Amino acid sequence: MIDLLFIQGETAETTVAVQTEAPAVRQAEVIEVESKNANAKDMQQTPPGGGWSFWVMIILMIGVLWLFMWRPESKRRKAMAKFREGLKKGDKIITAGGIYGTVKEVKEASLLIEVDSNVTLRIDKNMVVGDPSQAQQPAK
Repeated sequence: MIDLLFIQGETAETTVAVQTEAPAVRQAEVIEVESKNANAKDMQQTPPGGGWSFWVMIILMIGVLWLFMWRPESKRRKAMAKFREGLKKGDKIITAGGIYGTVKEVKEASLLIEVDSNVTLRIDKNMVVGDPSQAQQPAK
């Protein structure tokens, strides 16, 4: 016959105390049962967040950003700067505002473009976004 059941939890072990009563003799048995997870103490010492795996994930995320965003944008900027530096008189261009024109004069920071006969505009070189030959033609 079982009178009392005591369970005390610890990190690595669980202690179970069973007290039984026999007709003539009272006996006390203590049984120690090991917990299912023997590495409970080791797991408590691991810092929250996973330790080094957190830093690996951060480095991988930065690598993906560089590969898919920063690198292509840098290439595009360099190509555009090269195109703007190579502009000369007679080149056809498109401005950031969507104005098509022909280069009449090239200065260090600006361009004089002819938009229509006897209509010229002075624009900043940085506002040139492409030439009409590179623009996609609408499908007919």
